[in-house]
Amino acid sequence: MSQTAMALSLGGITFLLSVIWGGPLVRILRMLHIGEQIRIEGPQRHFTKLGTPTMGGWLFIIPVLLITGVLNLVSILSDLTVLGNSILLPMLVMLAYAAVGAWDDWLGVRGPRRGEGMKGRWKFLLQTIIALGAALILKYGLQPPELILPSIPEAFDLGIWYVPIAMFVIVGTCNAVNLTDGLDGLAGLIAATAFAAYGAIAMLQGQIFLVRFCFTVVGALFAFLWYNAHPAELFMGDTGSLALGGTLAVVALMTGHWFLLPLIAIIPFSVTVSWILQVAYFKLTKGRRLFKMAPLHHHFELSGWSETQIVQRFWLVALLSGMFGVALALV
Repeated sequence: MSQTAMALSLGGITFLLSVIWGGPLVRILRMLHIGEQIRIEGPQRHFTKLGTPTMGGWLFIIPVLLITGVLNLVSILSDLTVLGNSILLPMLVMLAYAAVGAWDDWLGVRGPRRGEGMKGRWKFLLQTIIALGAALILKYGLQPPELILPSIPEAFDLGIWYVPIAMFVIVGTCNAVNLTDGLDGLAGLIAATAFAAYGAIAMLQGQIFLVRFCFTVVGALFAFLWYNAHPAELFMGDTGSLALGGTLAVVALMTGHWFLLPLIAIIPFSVTVSWILQVAYFKLTKGRRLFKMAPLHHHFELSGWSETQIVQRFWLVALLSGMFGVALALV
């Protein structure tokens, strides 16, 4: 079997395994009363989602970590000093951000800060610490191309600036995907498309370990969408969205094509920009709003679009921008 066929097959296998255990996970979360809390200031139609099981990110995180770990067990154990030929870094980043997100979800559902979750400054601090560790491993351990631009054959060396830039990319993408997770199926579809795009880029570079990882994530996300499609039986919560965002950023950095990330992940990028503009405009105009509601998908909800229309149209934009991003990586 060719390496490409192997990578694609892994996506299918992961999908089947994840779908099978998704049902029991939903029942366990319901039994534990891990239900979604709805913001009062959010769209009114979202109150029908109150109590839907959250922390569903474990549905795709656990299969991805198990399958990737088993596939790379020999290479990991045979050469612990070389991370470049293994997939340990994105695995560890996914697990670390999932742990932060799970703690935030738990505090928001069952903890003393019910409905709010972890305090923002502590959440940001933990995200930054994980990003710092990942950036240092990338710079001094994996040593990938630090910056590749379209139509320029030589990679750029960013020197010591690579570490803060990589940290910014990781934390920014982490929170961008988190902001995007507001409608049934939206974050899962967008993330799956972005991972598929970077899987294709990694394939062109011959990074077969990274290709396998990306398509394993895609298969697991499709299984999650089986339960998260409208009307959702399960939400990924911060457990899933933080893990996806941080891992996607690390994958982009490993390819050196992180400059294309705002294009390949155009929906999370646009959603984040809409939120920043809304807050800035509100403060500058002393109470006026640029959008009906931020992030961007809520603006379209209040403009009359149905939830499925928003998700499908956003996904079409994401698919086309992902294809364009891969094309630019070929230039």
